[in-house]
Amino acid sequence: MEDTGRSSLGELAAVFLKLGTISFGGPAAHIALMRVEVVERRRWLTDQAFLDLVGATNLIPGPNSTEMAIHIGFIRGGWPGLVTAGLCFIGPAALIVWLLAVVYVRVGQLPALEAGFYGIKAVVVAIVAAALWKLARTAVTSVWLAALGVVAALGLVAGVHELLVLLISGVVAALVRVRRRGTTTAAAIGPLATSLLALPAAAVIPVNLPELFTVFAKAGAFLFGSGYVLVAFLRADLVERLHWLSEQQLLDAISVGQFTPGPVFTTATFIGYTLAGTPGAVVATVAIFVPAFVYVAISGPVVPRLRASALASGALDGVNVASLALMAVVTWHIARAAVIDPTSAALAAASLGLLAWRINPAWLIAAGAVVGLLMHR
Repeated sequence: MEDTGRSSLGELAAVFLKLGTISFGGPAAHIALMRVEVVERRRWLTDQAFLDLVGATNLIPGPNSTEMAIHIGFIRGGWPGLVTAGLCFIGPAALIVWLLAVVYVRVGQLPALEAGFYGIKAVVVAIVAAALWKLARTAVTSVWLAALGVVAALGLVAGVHELLVLLISGVVAALVRVRRRGTTTAAAIGPLATSLLALPAAAVIPVNLPELFTVFAKAGAFLFGSGYVLVAFLRADLVERLHWLSEQQLLDAISVGQFTPGPVFTTATFIGYTLAGTPGAVVATVAIFVPAFVYVAISGPVVPRLRASALASGALDGVNVASLALMAVVTWHIARAAVIDPTSAALAAASLGLLAWRINPAWLIAAGAVVGLLMHR
């Protein structure tokens, strides 16, 4: 049963500081870890409510896992909880990336972290696969929704943009829901329209902080997709237009964002420090994450009301199934990169088995890092 109470800011801070420290592997893995904490361990949300948030975050720009943290903070602690959860999830990753940037600028290369990450990646595959299975059991409530999920996955594999897949899935599911209920479109969108109306309207130059803020605020406000999409977005501004970074510096920054815990968007912290020291790190980090807080603040009050509208409820079902299809495709790509030999395969399989016994994923991640280091030696 869902816990309908409120959480103290201290409790929210503890949960999301922990998640921000152990969440390796990208948004799909982060969301899987969040589900363990807020659905299974603490029962703050039901699987259905959690899925609704996943669907909602997939429809707005920005870092999905960070927006999930902000949404959960809002539900459990109101506006103070929204800020607390978001900052505590971002904070550990930003600090770790800042420290690595300091080393990078002084030494000229990255520390040898790939050894530990070898084992962590295999564990992450198991964590994401376990969460995907459990969420699918909640989301896929009919044969036709299962078929919609399969079609969505095939579209993603074929290269259709994820936002287009999500929108089409939502529209199809909404129309099916309305037709089955015999509800007119106007009556179906009435509760949703009322909710929406109640919301507020939403050359080579020297490195400088205002321009740096603009570049990263634009990325945070308009970017859909993974960290690999972020590469293309930042390359256009920082390498080609402004000539502030070399290709290698950009790839080093993205690498740090990929193999450190927390949001991949903390790549901004690394680039900001590389370009303008600690002030640059702060400006870039704030700029890329502020839009996420704004989007959740605007959309957060709407999410609980979506189920009151037949049209919106059907759309959310379709978006949820498509989101799981996206998660499944991401899991497949992660697995291909992480499970590369018998040792990593055995580690992933063992982790999957231990997760069935409700072992805390944090311990499995730590064990994976130790295995990676031992293999390196």
